[in-house]
Amino acid sequence: MANKKEDYLYLSALLRAREAKMLTREKAERMLDAPTYGEAAKMLTDCGYKDFSELSAGEVEQALNDRRAVEFAELARMAPNKKLVDVFRIKYDYHNAKTLIKSEAEGIDRTDLMSPAGRISIAELTTAFREDKYLGIPDVLSDAMLNAKSTLARTGNPQLADFILDRGYFDELFRDAKELDSRFLSGYAQVLIDSANLRSAVRTLRMHKDADFLRTAVIPGGSVAAERFVMASASGEGLAALFSGTVLDKAASYGAEAANGGPMTKFELACDNAVTEYLSNARLSGYGEEPVIAYLAGLEGEITTVRMILTGRLAGLAPDVIRERLRDLYA
Repeated sequence: MANKKEDYLYLSALLRAREAKMLTREKAERMLDAPTYGEAAKMLTDCGYKDFSELSAGEVEQALNDRRAVEFAELARMAPNKKLVDVFRIKYDYHNAKTLIKSEAEGIDRTDLMSPAGRISIAELTTAFREDKYLGIPDVLSDAMLNAKSTLARTGNPQLADFILDRGYFDELFRDAKELDSRFLSGYAQVLIDSANLRSAVRTLRMHKDADFLRTAVIPGGSVAAERFVMASASGEGLAALFSGTVLDKAASYGAEAANGGPMTKFELACDNAVTEYLSNARLSGYGEEPVIAYLAGLEGEITTVRMILTGRLAGLAPDVIRERLRDLYA
């Protein structure tokens, strides 16, 4: 049963206040222009982050993962319906599943790459996987893990295993959005699926794969049917027409260029920025689930930007090199 907009009054007000401290493009530019990494990192304290100025790249990654997990857990406790927050935690369960399956196949322990931000703890998911006992694990996730594991063992193709897990992720995402009866969340899920399918079409063309490969990769639930992607991909340029007049309009145009050997960075940026553009519609709602969804997605974008800037500065990259990779920010 859907919650009333009024149920979100307190949480909406709290998150609007937090938005005022979020990283803006102006703050990000100042971090890029700071004389040293330490000075850039200290600027984040104004955004509510701890002092990162003495951290290594690995420590920055861990600190950001922890921040995300803490915020997700806090908001899940506060939200009238925790499923609204779980929608953003789902992808980390699938990220962790991919890590476990590939680690076993390669004989390498990579639990250090797993994220604490999922719905299921790292320890619980790891135990379920190693013992092949998935009690308490969502059915879609456990089925996808079993299928991906057997597919990888049978074919030796990690890409096919990823396709299976990606389908499971988007299936859960779309199902939860419908269950919450939120038009805004359903629209967000659809933009994510459309963006993922557009990326798959472009990569398929760049790798010179056939239509059957693309049919395997395309996720159901988007605004464009799988067969339309296949037909449009026959020429490459046909991709540009699929999303004309939508938030993915620019991304589709850049995708047509990338499919024919053009730059991928500009295309990838446009895909991510289309999602931010969709989320900007939440500003029209004073309260309700929209501000919560937008804040959670905005937090993800902020953490990605912080990681790019700090790890880029630590690696000695020029500010302009980092700048051209930055996505639009919600704040």
